[in-house]
Amino acid sequence: QKVSEILKTDQLYRVEKQDVEKLSSLLTECFQQDPLYLQLIPQADKRKKLLPELFSCDLDELFENCEIYADSPDLNGIIIVSDETEPYNPLKYYAVELYYALKSGMYLIRDDHSLRTFWNFIRGKDYLNSVWTNNLHTDRRMHIVYFAVRPAMRGRGVATKLMHAVQQYADQRKLMVSLETHNEKNVRMYEHYGFRLFEVVQKHFALKQYCMVRA
Repeated sequence: QKVSEILKTDQLYRVEKQDVEKLSSLLTECFQQDPLYLQLIPQADKRKKLLPELFSCDLDELFENCEIYADSPDLNGIIIVSDETEPYNPLKYYAVELYYALKSGMYLIRDDHSLRTFWNFIRGKDYLNSVWTNNLHTDRRMHIVYFAVRPAMRGRGVATKLMHAVQQYADQRKLMVSLETHNEKNVRMYEHYGFRLFEVVQKHFALKQYCMVRA
C-alpha cells in the first residue's frame, strides 16, 4: 500500500506539482545556512542564486519517486518520504537519476565557470545520495529525504505533526525509518522522536553526516 493512501488525512496536506514554487522557496529558506550547503557552495552570493534552481530540479525528481506532505496548503513545514518497500523499475529509476544529475550539473557549471562548485558536488556525492542506507540491509524501510519547518513557525508543533504521521504509518507496518542530517544540533531532536545514531559519514570534507534510524 502506498504512502499516499495512509498519510492523506485531514491532518496533512499532500503537496502537488502546482506547489513547486512554494516548496522550493521553503527549502531554500530552511537550508541556506545548512552545513551541507555551506560546505558545497561556500560563497553566499552563489548559494543564494543556486539553491532555488537546484531545489527546483531536485523536486522534479522527488515528485517522480517520493511522497511530499506539508502541514497545510501554506507549507509552513514539509516532510518528503521514500517508501523503500515499493517495487520500482531500476532502468527508469537510474534514467531519471541521470537526467536530473546532468540538469543540476549544468546549473553548477553555468554559475561558476571555475568548476569549483561543480567539483564540490562531485566530491560530496556521498553526502547527497543516502548511499549509507545500503548498510541497513533491509527494504522494510522508509527514508525521510527532507524534513523542514519554516524558521518563523518552529516551536508551534508543525514538526511533530509531520513526523508523527510518518511514524504512525511506519509503526503500523513495522517499517524502519531512516534519515540523515548534517547539523549536529539536530541529532538530539531526532533522538527525541525515537531515532538512534547508526553511523557518522565523513568523506573528503570536514563535514559530518549523521545517519539515523528508528526501528
